[in-house]
Amino acid sequence: MSALVNIGDLSALSDVVSRAKSVHVICLGLSALDQVWRVDRPFAGGSEKIKAIEYGTLGGGMAANASVAIAKLGASVAFWGRAGNDAAGHEMRSAFTAEGVDVENFRLFADGRSSVSGVIVDSSGERQIVNFRGLYPEAADWLPREAVSRASSVLADPRWVEGAETLFRAARDHGIPTVLDGDMAEPEVFERLLPLTDHAIFSEPALAAFAGAADDKSLAAIARFGCRVIAITRGEGGVSWSENGELQRQAAYAVDVVDTTGAGDVFHGAYALAIGAGLDVRAAMSFSAAAAAMKCRHAGGRNGIPDINECLVFMRTKP
Repeated sequence: MSALVNIGDLSALSDVVSRAKSVHVICLGLSALDQVWRVDRPFAGGSEKIKAIEYGTLGGGMAANASVAIAKLGASVAFWGRAGNDAAGHEMRSAFTAEGVDVENFRLFADGRSSVSGVIVDSSGERQIVNFRGLYPEAADWLPREAVSRASSVLADPRWVEGAETLFRAARDHGIPTVLDGDMAEPEVFERLLPLTDHAIFSEPALAAFAGAADDKSLAAIARFGCRVIAITRGEGGVSWSENGELQRQAAYAVDVVDTTGAGDVFHGAYALAIGAGLDVRAAMSFSAAAAAMKCRHAGGRNGIPDINECLVFMRTKP
């Protein structure tokens, strides 16, 4: 078992599978439609043309992928977000519904334009992404704050700061843990959201941009915001986090990587589920690392996400 996590520490997840324990997570943020090209090599720079081996269209976005991960793992989940009332928006809504994600508060705006991404994935599984973030109203006054009281945990990415702040304030009012997907954002976004965040999990580029570096010492610089847990995911380098001022690490699970697209999103979704189920932070980190690693064995941001039982079996057998 990686990072010395006892499988008994994960027993609450078995209760989720057996329905002995009910876990409901609300995810809020970006939903995008990803157009994915698979290539032998990425663009080298400048003007050039490369041949695609394969092409496909699928739903994407940080919080959106996290919500699908939670549904596939086996918990109840709702996605709160915005899109245009266009072909891309309807395709995203249908994809959520097919995965069992509640989309009652995924609003398609008549005058909006949905977010669309172009993703280039090379033969090593690394990717290049260009994203149009979409156009829709910033106001979040239509979100049903009262529904937050029924959640076990909530997760938001930084793409809709008004919505994230509304969700996190409601969660704080009800004592529900908040998880922030710390992806790239302007400093003022983090300055608004971090004081409302219990578990802040940054990507390396986002932490470097916000704190000036992506080393473990940078985690301490975020402590001034009062987060219980501040973490940084490093891909195959695992995850480091500070909890109550103590630095800890979780190694990555070794797998044959096919595609890293969506791995961070799966990590965040699994973590929000685990915290909602009552796991301690080390067990939640180990479970999340396992779920993300299993996804990386498959092409596509939402393919290969395991259910909870598959993930637990993997953790028992993988060093």
